[in-house]
Amino acid sequence: MDRWLGDGGMAIIGVVGGSFEAYGVDGEDLGWVTGRFDPTELACNPHGVVQAGVHSVLLDAAMNFAINAALVGRDRTNATIEMTTELMRPASRDQRYSLRGEVVRLTRQIAYAEASITSHEGKLVSRATGTFLVHREAPSD
Repeated sequence: MDRWLGDGGMAIIGVVGGSFEAYGVDGEDLGWVTGRFDPTELACNPHGVVQAGVHSVLLDAAMNFAINAALVGRDRTNATIEMTTELMRPASRDQRYSLRGEVVRLTRQIAYAEASITSHEGKLVSRATGTFLVHREAPSD
């Protein structure tokens, strides 16, 4: 998983200013990931405000990373089934934000996760919840 730190293996994450820094598994075997978001010009409209779609890309990636952190072997997320994103306040260029994703529930085929972007003052900027299809490797005999 260390190879996914930074841009998460998706160039768009780095291009818009996102970066994953740490990940792990909590006491209930549920994964989490943390990172930062330093919005670039590409992430923003002409007024320097981050576009809603950029929030969605980062939050989706954070939830996927958190789920993959909880999975073992070659198991991995396969697809985002459903995702809801809410923006509470604007994010602006030249500001630094924290990014966090965590697994809420993990079953054999489905994972439920949530993610957030917060300001340096700890104020919630945006959040998302999602449902994801999990691919499990067939057990070897």
